[in-house]
Amino acid sequence: MSPVVSSRAPLLLAATVLAGLGAVLTAYLTFTRWLGEPVAYCDAGSGCDLVQASRWSSLLGVPLSFWGFLTYVVLIALLWHLRRKPAAWARALTVAAFGTGTSVYLTAISVFEIEATCIYCLTSFAIIAMITLMLLFLRPPNLQRFDWGSWGIGTGAGTIMVLAIMHMHFSGVFDPAAGPERPYLRALATHLDDADAKFYGASWCPHCEDQKALFEASADRLPYVECSPAGRGGPIATDCVNNRIESYPTWIIAGRRHEGVLTPERLAELTEFQSP
Repeated sequence: MSPVVSSRAPLLLAATVLAGLGAVLTAYLTFTRWLGEPVAYCDAGSGCDLVQASRWSSLLGVPLSFWGFLTYVVLIALLWHLRRKPAAWARALTVAAFGTGTSVYLTAISVFEIEATCIYCLTSFAIIAMITLMLLFLRPPNLQRFDWGSWGIGTGAGTIMVLAIMHMHFSGVFDPAAGPERPYLRALATHLDDADAKFYGASWCPHCEDQKALFEASADRLPYVECSPAGRGGPIATDCVNNRIESYPTWIIAGRRHEGVLTPERLAELTEFQSP
């Protein structure tokens, strides 16, 4: 048995329990997001709702909570190995420090960009920070010559590099849909909804995705109607049947039908949109 277990078993157990709580929390947030269910104590318009619905709540099409879940699972595995393998301590500390650095970045985004906070995110931040602190006290005695300088430079550089990539992603460098909204597209998408225009499409339709991509980060504001809620081959939504939608995408604007992808400029023309 490792010395760290015999002398500091309660602290190791506490860190493992915290990692388990973090895994449960992030798994809950992930599954509610995937299932489209509301998060408990996260009322519409609340700070929690604003954070969870923001463009910073997902990365590469996956909820950020899922990446947090993976981090906690890895930590649980490393903390378990730490019971008998002191070498696992450095890896566990690296993962925890990276998680803490990421949480600092996301909390700063929440406070200064979204101007709202989420109790679930803050709780996860507190959990990962506490695990990092506990790991500092769990350093095995036989690692007295551990090179803190090299570890700090390596971990810090890796964390900064990953955060820089995340920041570029959220700035729209890699995918405009993940970046900030362009005022013109945002105003046009809102106008289309106000003008009672309807965009009929299907989740499996590639041209529908092309239509949404033209509106970049404002695609969620489009007056979209999903005609195939059960997937390809499933029953067609009643609204689509009533309007005799036969191809995707189809726009109905002022009672007139327009099939195929329409550019923002064409949609602005059809709805008499005046740029602000």
